[in-house]
Amino acid sequence: MAASMAAYEGMWLRKLLAGLFECGLEATVVHCDNQSGIRLSENLVFHDQSKHIDIRYHFLRDCVQRGAIRLEYIQTDEQVANIFTKALCRQSFVNLRDKLGLLSNPFLVEREC
Repeated sequence: MAASMAAYEGMWLRKLLAGLFECGLEATVVHCDNQSGIRLSENLVFHDQSKHIDIRYHFLRDCVQRGAIRLEYIQTDEQVANIFTKALCRQSFVNLRDKLGLLSNPFLVEREC
């Protein structure tokens, strides 16, 4: 579901950039930590186990088939979005903060837990 929402936002940005600069764009890469979700979006076969998926989430499958979106697997520990959605230990937080390019607060005294 999160990958589908990312695809909506990605497609909107693609259309905005294509309209502004009048150029063709390569596939937008969406990093996903759900391997079964990636396989489901690449496979055109309808399975009984996937019949519960709402029709709006099939938008992602359509974008992948058209080549506008490309899903790539990334390990959960490396998923930068986790800094916004999960409670993390200090080491994970600092690692993801550095990947985002954010600086540590110089006024905050850092201490070990």
